[in-house]
Amino acid sequence: MAETEKDGALRTLIVDDEPLAVERMQVICAKLKDLAVVGTASDGSAALRLIDALKPDLVLLDMTMPEVDGLSVARALTDADHRPAIIFVTAHDNFAVEAFDLDAVDYVLKPVATDRLERAIERAMARRGASEAKASEWLAELWVPHRSELLRIEVSQVSRIDAERDYVRLYVGMPGEAERTYLLLQTIAGLEKRLNPEEFIRIHRSTILRRENIRGLRHDGLGVWSVELEDGDALRIGRTYLPKVKAMAGR
Repeated sequence: MAETEKDGALRTLIVDDEPLAVERMQVICAKLKDLAVVGTASDGSAALRLIDALKPDLVLLDMTMPEVDGLSVARALTDADHRPAIIFVTAHDNFAVEAFDLDAVDYVLKPVATDRLERAIERAMARRGASEAKASEWLAELWVPHRSELLRIEVSQVSRIDAERDYVRLYVGMPGEAERTYLLLQTIAGLEKRLNPEEFIRIHRSTILRRENIRGLRHDGLGVWSVELEDGDALRIGRTYLPKVKAMAGR
């Protein structure tokens, strides 16, 4: 049953095929002043019908459901005239890449904690406030598994990306901070397509660098070049990527 709507609150649809999960989410949502639950759905097909009928601002969307799953619902809404914000709610951490590719607001792991959902709602509210601004075609954030949760990493904090088989290792840290690294299930080629080329450049089949961290280029002889980084390290440039790196330096 729908709640009495609160002024300025996000009109929210809960979608989950487990009745107890829906009930738990309703209890949590009732505690949050920025939400008003307008309906619930137990499968993806019903979710799409209700989204069309109710025009919610937000969908709390289970990822794994029979027949039409959460990802399919999100894909179906990509070109919708009224596209609600989506927060995926799931027991699985291995769909984060697909989630951010579909421009989800957040990705919350079950069992859902009230404070964790509240942070996700704050992001949804902020996005609604900025909805009139044109969304960038480039990634602004990444979600990475860390212990028992998913961390949101701002792309602006990523200094380097290395390929490790089917994963990439992100090097993260602001100036003056100790650098941290995280593994993300994503190919380096796929990630490269989503990064702003004015901020990042691929120098090797296994390495992408933030441009502003490059101090200079060094010719090591026999056609071999290296990138010198601000921290003093040097990384070899792959022959395939050398023309683009030289073009960055105006050569």
